[in-house]
Amino acid sequence: MRILVYGVVQGVGFRPSVYNIARSLGLTGYCRNNGSNVEIVLDKNHELFISSLRKGLPPLASIERIEVEDSDDVDMKKYPEFTILLSQSGSRASVIPADTALCDNCIRELFSKDDRRYHYPFTNCTDCGARYSLIADVPYDRPKTSMAPFKMCKDCMTEYTNPGNRRFHAQTTACPTCGPEFGLYDGDGTLLATDQNRCFSEFARRLNGGEIGVMKSWGGMHICCGFDSIERARKLYGRPEKPFAVMMRDISTVEKYATLTEQERRILTSHKRPIVLVKKKESAYGVLEDISSGLDSVGVMLPYSPAHLLFFEHFDGDGIVATSANVPGEPICIVNEEAFDLALDLYLLHNREIVQRVDDSVLRMFDDNTSFIRKSRSFVPDPININYDEFILSVGAEENVTSSVSRSGKIFVSQYIGNTKHYDTLGFLENATDHMIELLGIEKMDCVVRDMHPRYATRRTAELFRDRYDCDMMEVQHHWAHAASLALDNGIEDTMVVLTLDGSGYGPDGTIWGGEILESSFESYRRIGRLEHIPLLGGDKAIKDVRRLVFAIGELTGKESNTNYSDKEKAVFRKMLGSSILTSSSGRVLDALSSYLDICHYRSYDGEPAMKLEKYLAAGKEKFDFEVTVKKGDCAVIETLPVFSKLFGMGEPSGMDFREKSDLAHSAVSGIFRKMTRVAAEHALREGIEYVGLTGGVSYNVPIAMMIRDEMRKYPDLKLVMHDRIPNGDGGISIGQNVIAGAIRN
Repeated sequence: MRILVYGVVQGVGFRPSVYNIARSLGLTGYCRNNGSNVEIVLDKNHELFISSLRKGLPPLASIERIEVEDSDDVDMKKYPEFTILLSQSGSRASVIPADTALCDNCIRELFSKDDRRYHYPFTNCTDCGARYSLIADVPYDRPKTSMAPFKMCKDCMTEYTNPGNRRFHAQTTACPTCGPEFGLYDGDGTLLATDQNRCFSEFARRLNGGEIGVMKSWGGMHICCGFDSIERARKLYGRPEKPFAVMMRDISTVEKYATLTEQERRILTSHKRPIVLVKKKESAYGVLEDISSGLDSVGVMLPYSPAHLLFFEHFDGDGIVATSANVPGEPICIVNEEAFDLALDLYLLHNREIVQRVDDSVLRMFDDNTSFIRKSRSFVPDPININYDEFILSVGAEENVTSSVSRSGKIFVSQYIGNTKHYDTLGFLENATDHMIELLGIEKMDCVVRDMHPRYATRRTAELFRDRYDCDMMEVQHHWAHAASLALDNGIEDTMVVLTLDGSGYGPDGTIWGGEILESSFESYRRIGRLEHIPLLGGDKAIKDVRRLVFAIGELTGKESNTNYSDKEKAVFRKMLGSSILTSSSGRVLDALSSYLDICHYRSYDGEPAMKLEKYLAAGKEKFDFEVTVKKGDCAVIETLPVFSKLFGMGEPSGMDFREKSDLAHSAVSGIFRKMTRVAAEHALREGIEYVGLTGGVSYNVPIAMMIRDEMRKYPDLKLVMHDRIPNGDGGISIGQNVIAGAIRN
């Protein structure tokens, strides 16, 4: 019989497992990688074999489906024993394996003095290590990876060809004799050390002494420093306020600084090892304040590569800042020569090529749901099942961009790309998309999809691919794409009512949306509610200097606001009021509240004022009654100006303490978002719609998500749905664009 197995079956030790199971059952035949599947031909007992295979899968493998057919065309006499044949290229619809953290067996070898891989920083096996970041093409074999230049030594080849060895057919097998290696360089690029132990001990010693360095990893590089050097790192990196991620020594160390839920502990210690936003302990605020200033959370990850583990063997502290090594706004560095442009103190770099940039994934947990802020290393690629077979490419919005490609009933999503306002990041989008298309073997495209915003740079990328493939072009509204991504995330094909809450998205009426209630399906959407409009004085300038929002609201309500503008500035702003672009953005409402309460007046990074408000929302209680009114109509308007009018009359914020500000913030925000939820829920009940959803960047805000969740509990006949696999924010836009285009075209 011929057995075709589809799923995560490349680069994860699948064929060696098949070999060992077949041999143990006394079966003859062969297995080989066909690009889209693993083909297994057996002489007998295929049902027993399949049962044994499902029970004995290697840790990183997963089976999507199994097909069984006759193998009368195979001369079984050629295979007196079960064997593994060379891979062959076929359809390229298989799942490409993701990078995963070092497994326990390899960690034991790394620190066993009698092991030949003792302290070797590229130790890995079929169960762990870099995968997607080093794969140049499929099928997944060593010549098609960045391990190709490193010819296996005799000992490694013996392991590679031994069915009883953990590295049997492990394409990244290497050792100190034949594999890649690190070198340590000073700030001028002068080589300081090549001995692997000295490279790590010296790098750690100098970071202990306050220096700042770059450490090359699997899918990119980290800028690293001790906690005492953060102020200097911010100046060198040009990042005055944006939070840094930290890498802690181990999970017990994390628990010294943060309060963890069981779900957070589990994902932190999993083989995926993402950055997880966790709640700071009050006792750790002093240490962590410079890392995530003004926030009650901090992004933490654990070591995931042998290099990280070796570093911590020599480093004295509990943890280090480990943030993406790049010029702000540009893609993470992957080429050694480019790293020196960062002008830091020292560089710990290796000589294995990074084929694909893969940033660290970032997420936070809410109840049992995973909210991906950045879905990348260890989670990409992660194909999603769809019900259409067309070849559709979608390129996302502008910030936190991903691209998505559909084929053979699946959407394949790129790694996190970043902010495409920057030219190099736009180039990264094109290159990463090309790489995905090549891996999937796609030679034509039926449609390319882009956002409606006329100034997004990704529109040019969409045109490039449209022209290349001479195919159709489609535009999809930003918040509809959010809603569609949420529906796909939850496997819902019915119409939903969706709260789409974020900073901005271009609306077909020429205003900037962001506080929307949509009745949405994959085929169409209707705007049934929104937040009241606020003028953006100076457009994007009001997004950076959020005092402008407060001033505009004060003028519209006739109340004095604490913006500290000069009389001349105020006169100019008053003239701008009538001609300024309008926004219904929930993000701008939160920004204005943050500024009015004297929490944050300027945005130095995406979402900063609203993010700094979150600490106050979490600490506050509903002590004040902000009765929010609604203008009814075809599109209900949730009125926010009266909330600010009342707020402006409740005392000067500069004289309030943390508790007073927290209660005011919590009460005002709860009033607005609970009312939005009621409008959505009541519409769903009237229309016989079962699901109410929450999506968009504001849904990462845990106190707001809790307010909406608690309000929805008053409607037992409705189901609240949230994200778990697809990013809540703009990282999910390309997926929503793709599934909408697929539905409309089929």
